[in-house]
Amino acid sequence: MNIGEAAERSGLPSKTIRYYEEIGLIRPDRGGNGYRDYADADVHKLRFLQRSRGLGFSVEECRQLLALYEDKSRASADVKNLTQTKLMEIDRKIRELTELRRTLEHLVHACHGDDRPDCPILEELSDHRAS
Repeated sequence: MNIGEAAERSGLPSKTIRYYEEIGLIRPDRGGNGYRDYADADVHKLRFLQRSRGLGFSVEECRQLLALYEDKSRASADVKNLTQTKLMEIDRKIRELTELRRTLEHLVHACHGDDRPDCPILEELSDHRAS
């Protein structure tokens, strides 16, 4: 199948598919005419990559997951470890975002939001001691 059909069947844009090919995540056959020829297995890998990326895995983590998926002698512990590492990273980001939210919420409540020029938000942002 051509890239347009592979894009439609995988739900990924053609540009993304070309990028995945460029970085070696997928390797479609090239016909005698030089055009890409995607097999059902390629579409399956593309869907796998789409779901993995949707769960927050980086391209390199997706490369690892794909290698593990294709390695029938893999240990499921390897997959679990990679996923647990991603989960810890997400938990860390959630904590950081929660703290950012608290700080911004405090600043919003401290600002009167009226016609006066003084603004605690700008004062906090310009506080050189916080650096």
